[in-house]
Amino acid sequence: MSLTRVVLTSGRSVDLSELRMSSTYGGMIEGYPCKPLNDRKITSALRSAEDAFPGTPVHLVPPPRERPDQYAGAFGPVEVMPAVTCLGHFRSEALDPAHDRALYRSRLTVVWFQPAAHVPSGHDTEPVLREVSWEQLAQDIEI
Repeated sequence: MSLTRVVLTSGRSVDLSELRMSSTYGGMIEGYPCKPLNDRKITSALRSAEDAFPGTPVHLVPPPRERPDQYAGAFGPVEVMPAVTCLGHFRSEALDPAHDRALYRSRLTVVWFQPAAHVPSGHDTEPVLREVSWEQLAQDIEI
């Protein structure tokens, strides 16, 4: 059973079977959001996705990075990503038309960032998530 169904811009429907959300900067005790910190956050999120769903392709939707006009500290300019880091495991119909529809599904784990904590649903989904190129990134598996 899926949590929700997302309709990609390609028209393909994908089912979200697991979703993990966290505060992008939660637990940050000192310092400030900057490029080195954001790069580590992204690397950590990708590693978590690979660990959570071994053998499943992982795709990063590159997050927007804003540079507000603030004082640049020792680590460079302030650089802010969206407030919520999301890791979602999606499934859909098989990619290969030769595969038996009853025995095969395609799957993909996606890491993306969004401004607020809400579950993507239908057409009401972050545009960058809806633009994922499922046919190029997902992988068929036998169930």
